[in-house]
Amino acid sequence: MAETRFVTALDVLFPRGNRLFGDAGQHSEAQMPPWPSVAAGAIRSLMLAKNNIELGHFADGEKPAGRLGEVLGTPKEPGSFRIAWFSMAHESGSEVEPLIPLPADVIANPDDEDLLYLNPRVLPARLHASHSTPQPAVLCRDKDGKPEGGLWLTAAGLDSYLRGEPLQKREHATSTSQLWRSDPRLGIALDPKKHAAQEGRIYTSEGIAPCDGVGFLIIVNGADKLVPKSGMIRIGGDGRGARIWTCQTKFPEPDWDRIGREKRFRIILATPGLFENGWRLPGLDENGVWSGPAGLSARLASAAVPRPQIVSGWDLAQWKPKPALRAAPPGSVYWFEAPEIDGQALVGALKTLVAEGLACLSQYPDKPRIAEGFNNVMVGNWPAV
Repeated sequence: MAETRFVTALDVLFPRGNRLFGDAGQHSEAQMPPWPSVAAGAIRSLMLAKNNIELGHFADGEKPAGRLGEVLGTPKEPGSFRIAWFSMAHESGSEVEPLIPLPADVIANPDDEDLLYLNPRVLPARLHASHSTPQPAVLCRDKDGKPEGGLWLTAAGLDSYLRGEPLQKREHATSTSQLWRSDPRLGIALDPKKHAAQEGRIYTSEGIAPCDGVGFLIIVNGADKLVPKSGMIRIGGDGRGARIWTCQTKFPEPDWDRIGREKRFRIILATPGLFENGWRLPGLDENGVWSGPAGLSARLASAAVPRPQIVSGWDLAQWKPKPALRAAPPGSVYWFEAPEIDGQALVGALKTLVAEGLACLSQYPDKPRIAEGFNNVMVGNWPAV
């Protein structure tokens, strides 16, 4: 059963990336949106604290007793707990609306009100490209222009996007400036022996000050109703305080009937994708044939995958950095066609994929990363040309 929570900061947050800092003159940049592992660590710590479990014992590999132990397991062998959704969100009346950065197949131009889709195209016979898919995803537009950055799809935008319907900035998008502002903070390194500031060891950290009503939407699967319904939580760098409470949200879905009729669809990464074979989804071979859940077989038509990210983090249990891994960024898009499969079977397999993430195909890189919420996906209709 999914448990939905909304987290809002009490003050400035420090969602750090994977770069070490602290030397004289160094600057720590914020990772926005944070990785889903931030939410996983914060909620699991809260669950342990609420049940009076010694955090040090859990970090040492001691499994909690009873239902909590079945849910959380240990740091190396997690239980049924998994972050199924993690994104920015905005409180709207009695509901919380998800917000996501523009996916890789949506382009915004400063002089256009419409948001434009990339679409797979068969290249002319005389035109050759290094693209590794049969139909490169291209933008059809009368004039050139530099894309506009810093835009996010609202709940209405995400609904239209997953259905492959037209998008407009005014109705379907918002800007980063409406979600948070940067709040740099000065830091001074301390000498643990002298309990005094170290000379010349001044650095800066980029804090994030969310706007009113803006926070993080978190959906947890497999927690057996053990996630606290409300309270205070420590999240991100320096364990900054935030409020957590149960919320209601209407999560958009694609037109499943249309997918069953057309037998083609998009897979969109909702969180960073940690894949064994670079940008390729689990089950996708070098010939572009994808073996999905429940015997699904589809052919890759195209892909739009931006430059890879490097995902790391800090392992509190072992008090050392986590291994650095290349990740396909959230918002990466894969177009598939499955003309030979039954439409109803196709829809059933894709719903399984959304519910379980790519973990239903592969546990790479390991169970802890899967539990943290990596490799989650959305499914969308193929936009009309």
